[in-house]
Amino acid sequence: MGRMIGRRGILAAGGGMAAGLAAPSVRAQGAWPARPIRMIVPYTPGAATDAMARLSAQKLQERLGVTVVVENRAGANGAIGSQAVLQAAPDGYTILASASIHPMARHVMKAAPYDPVKDFIPLARTARGPLVLVMNPALPQRTIPEVVAAAKADPRRWTFATSSLGAAGHLATIEFNRLTGAAIEIVGYRGSAPALTDVAAGNAQLMFDPVLSTLPLVRGGQLRGLAIATTARTSLAPDLPTAAEAGLPGFEFYSWYGVWGPRAMPREIADRINAALVAGLREPAVVQRLTGLGFEPVAETVAEAEAFIEADVARNAELLRIANFQPQ
Repeated sequence: MGRMIGRRGILAAGGGMAAGLAAPSVRAQGAWPARPIRMIVPYTPGAATDAMARLSAQKLQERLGVTVVVENRAGANGAIGSQAVLQAAPDGYTILASASIHPMARHVMKAAPYDPVKDFIPLARTARGPLVLVMNPALPQRTIPEVVAAAKADPRRWTFATSSLGAAGHLATIEFNRLTGAAIEIVGYRGSAPALTDVAAGNAQLMFDPVLSTLPLVRGGQLRGLAIATTARTSLAPDLPTAAEAGLPGFEFYSWYGVWGPRAMPREIADRINAALVAGLREPAVVQRLTGLGFEPVAETVAEAEAFIEADVARNAELLRIANFQPQ
């Protein structure tokens, strides 16, 4: 594939999931919100994090009755956009839409400019989606054992692309290398779109990334799917084996998505944003749309999201420790 995978191509696969936001309907009661809300996405447009952010923005806009503007501010492994949220007033008018990578910042960056757990409050987890292992389709290997054998025989010819350090795909790649002993080099990118573009072009050979961004490219022939990191096959690609079927028993990885605010944000505003997101993402049409894309909506309170994140960070930090990963 010789072109960048842009927002239009990825979102078209989502049946317009992140298409233009609907006009505000009914304005919420109370002093807040009284003006537009800015939702910052710390990665490039065109992949799952961006798509989920735009759907979340649409539901917030409809439920709160004010415009929600999505702004992509990529760079520094998500730190530029995340720090912009912290530097804004903690009044609910500037929030962050990111993924499971966000709470891992201090574990993958040498000098993270913030503590993603202490400095941010999770307003809601919105959805999760399984990862798919894809590869450049020009390569002759068609199974995980064949890839591992080839990588061990000539490691210089193989690299793993990852959307960013600490992302679910990065953690899955570390575990893949540990389980197989392949020790394939991992190269970080500024988001999924440029990483997938390089895999499709043959500049990198392998990548773990969510269903939303990978399956359309697998169906189009730009990528070859090797396995899905779930315990059961997906109806979206019934011929795609699970990781266990492909030779990695117990291998299960999801990327999850959410919305955060500065920790100093008033709790009543955090709870209102949570309630709006949970209600919006529970709409039957939204559930059906997400399910059709391979996503599972998540409905949690702020406290439940915090408890989940604490456990998730502990699990992922242990994966990094076992792999002797050094923050970069």
